[in-house]
Amino acid sequence: MSIEINQRNKTVALDLWATLDSDPAAALPMLDHVIHWQGPEPIGVQKSGADIVGALFAPLRAAIPDLTRETHIFMGGQSDAEEDGRGDGHWWVAGTGYFTGRATSEAFGIPVTDHDLRIRWGEFLRFDADGNITHAQTIWDFVDWFDQIGHPVLPRPRGAMHVYPAPTGYDGVLAGPQAQVETIDTRAFGRDFIFDGLNSFDETDLSSMGMAKFFHPNLKWYGPGGIGACLSLSEFETYHQQPWLVAFPDRKVMHLESLFAEGRMLAASGPKGVVGHHKGVYLGHAATGAAIEFSGLDFWLRDGGQFTENWVFVDMIHLFAQIGVDLFARLKKADA
Repeated sequence: MSIEINQRNKTVALDLWATLDSDPAAALPMLDHVIHWQGPEPIGVQKSGADIVGALFAPLRAAIPDLTRETHIFMGGQSDAEEDGRGDGHWWVAGTGYFTGRATSEAFGIPVTDHDLRIRWGEFLRFDADGNITHAQTIWDFVDWFDQIGHPVLPRPRGAMHVYPAPTGYDGVLAGPQAQVETIDTRAFGRDFIFDGLNSFDETDLSSMGMAKFFHPNLKWYGPGGIGACLSLSEFETYHQQPWLVAFPDRKVMHLESLFAEGRMLAASGPKGVVGHHKGVYLGHAATGAAIEFSGLDFWLRDGGQFTENWVFVDMIHLFAQIGVDLFARLKKADA
């Protein structure tokens, strides 16, 4: 991996985020080469800098004048996202953390409240050979935001609510170059986990995936609003994995846009990264048989031979829309 390319791209990403946070309109020149930006539902795909700023970042900044970005994980690298191991070779930078501040007006139809918010964000940026951003995927955890303002749109999560910390005992903001040997090991371990572990489920027995090989017994798994955090491997299997696989037993990792490592951190993204069918009850919603494309982002921290932490984004608004449930409509009804 070219350290110089990766460091250049990380500098561009930090400059973009700082500009978007202070004056979104000033970021337009930095978005001149974007051809596809996947925003969270119901915002969806944007294909120009003006549309990206107008649909995503300007409304957020206008609604929350004291908007402050906290970055918990920041990393970059060259992707190896093809299941057959050919390697796609694209360069990416990714980050996650919180937006904090107090909303003084509605944003995206979400009501104002009189207390500070912590809005979870995740973003992946793809770069061309000249260091221009061409593609991106952004997810904001709207369901957790709804819960914070007292308007839940899904049943209470089985896992712990609002638990999305920075890495434990490790600085996840990888501003400088990381050891190449560690990056290679993490990426190889991640490919084994995703393509040989997650995709080996026999649709009957959880142990068929061998999660105990990849996840530490004291795993901390930080899932999206509606699912919550699981604070051990046992909780992960009980609170998330079992109900998830009852609902979507044939789910497969199929269409990742990115899979890359830097040091001990691994990251993956894809608007259609996992596909399956809604074959069982999920969060109180009966099976529909609908084909599902799961839009998600993931970050993992490796410690030795296992992952100890996993930050997970699933676009729950998009997921439920595919089974005929409009969570923003539920929000409006709850606020009426």
